[in-house]
Amino acid sequence: MGFSCDRCGRCCTREFNGHVFLLEEDTESVRSFAPDVIIPAPGFDACDDEGRFYVSGYALKTRPDGSCIFLDDGRCSIYERRFSICRVYPYMLHREADEKGRVDWRQISGLNEHGTYNNPIDDAECARIFRETVAYEAAFLDQEIRFRQALRDLFAREGLRYVRRTYDHLMREFRNGAKVEVRVFHQGRFESHLIKHDLYDR
Repeated sequence: MGFSCDRCGRCCTREFNGHVFLLEEDTESVRSFAPDVIIPAPGFDACDDEGRFYVSGYALKTRPDGSCIFLDDGRCSIYERRFSICRVYPYMLHREADEKGRVDWRQISGLNEHGTYNNPIDDAECARIFRETVAYEAAFLDQEIRFRQALRDLFAREGLRYVRRTYDHLMREFRNGAKVEVRVFHQGRFESHLIKHDLYDR
């Protein structure tokens, strides 16, 4: 189905999409012109038994109202340099169960919550959207796999363990204002940051 943007700006808000996750190439790009707008992606993936969190990449900061840091008057101020997820949005791959309960990639679709849908779209445009969407999803999964492999190797090398109780305890403290260490996976290594929860509220 063909999507048409009506410039409502809602897709560029925390309310609708949580956060803008950056692939590694996007992180490198934004560091070249606005390095202070990236933060460890929220929803940390793991925590070691020494109290350090780990996450698979970076995200963009948002403004206090929840809008993207690059959204100005309903328009993207860096449209020609926008990031991978912004280029394919709202076309996303969804994993769904079929009639026999087998879960697999089933469809590419929009969110149908803003913009206009069911617009005419020719085969060439459909093929382009398909290629770009699959390329994004493959790059995202590749980053996630490399992150988990690197995390496995780090834990084995340093004798670290994942303890769910530690994760839950530290998340409670983090939400209550405590500063925590987050190690962000980027280009094969972990970059350390000391952050507080209010970083995600501004």
